[in-house]
Amino acid sequence: MFTTIFSFVVVLGILIFFHELGHFLVARLCGVGVEKFSLGFGPKLFGKKIGRTDYIVSAMPLGGYVKMVGENPGADINPVDIPVSFTHKHVFKRILIVAAGPFFNFLLAVIIFFGIFQIYGSFILKPVIGDVTEGSPAQQAGLQKNDQVLEINGLAIKSWEEMAEIITGSKGKSLDLTVRRGESTFAAKVIPKQISAKNIFGEEIKRYVIGIKSSGDTFVRDLNPFQALSESIIQTWKISKLVVISIVKIIQGTVSVKNIGGPIMIAEMAGQQAREGAVNFIFFIALLSVNLGVLNILPIPVLDGGHLIFFFIEAATGHPVSIRVREIAQQAGIFILILLMIFVFYNDIARIFFS
Repeated sequence: MFTTIFSFVVVLGILIFFHELGHFLVARLCGVGVEKFSLGFGPKLFGKKIGRTDYIVSAMPLGGYVKMVGENPGADINPVDIPVSFTHKHVFKRILIVAAGPFFNFLLAVIIFFGIFQIYGSFILKPVIGDVTEGSPAQQAGLQKNDQVLEINGLAIKSWEEMAEIITGSKGKSLDLTVRRGESTFAAKVIPKQISAKNIFGEEIKRYVIGIKSSGDTFVRDLNPFQALSESIIQTWKISKLVVISIVKIIQGTVSVKNIGGPIMIAEMAGQQAREGAVNFIFFIALLSVNLGVLNILPIPVLDGGHLIFFFIEAATGHPVSIRVREIAQQAGIFILILLMIFVFYNDIARIFFS
């Protein structure tokens, strides 16, 4: 229990700190005064005031905030503070400040993945066959367990992923394989067949296969700093894309809303990953950071994405959205978030007591 709670606090603390740090740093770079930098909401536990900014840790760890001078358009501002007021800055500066929070979440993921790739390299699944399905095209072509595919249609195959992509994209056309078995190599011709299968979202899809499974053998590819950075950005992009697709499919009803988890599920997963080792735990933080980044740019008022929509409208029309419209939108956004929080807590509790 201690590991779970401690891991949960560490994960949330890191994610919130980086998100709010993005807002804070860019606000300062744009000449905006910051009154508070808070980790958590509610009553202040402890903190220190440095210059204008009060750096505090608050009682409720489920979030954080950066309070800027002149943040609310309708608020009275001391004329002395107008030069450092958020509302009085150019709209593009305000866009940069708001977008910096989610951007820093993506940046955190890139930094973590970069560190992992630099220290451990990239683990590549070898194109080695672990099992051959009875009566499959692979068996008919004479392929066996422990065979390694070296080439397909003259293209060198370095990983299982490369091989799978070629087979899936074959559209059932014949493939010429060069295969290593023991110390010898031989040629094989195989014709993929189409089957019905389920993707990671549980949807029924059609895809082409030859009836083989991976042996699970891997090798490590060392990466230089430039390769590690490239792989880190690609990994962050792939996860972001997957999160967006998942959200779309939940809205469409393709993916069950029961898959949505809240703080309790995050705490359980954080504790589990911490028990499995530091690398797993750090990787988990990167995954959550990407999720937080994507969720925050959703066009929901109160979230960063909602604020960005208002600022983009202002940039396009030349005048800000009226305070009344923003207030109504904010109220609607708060209502949506409250409903979402109730729902994820219900899912967490149902998962514990009824699963």
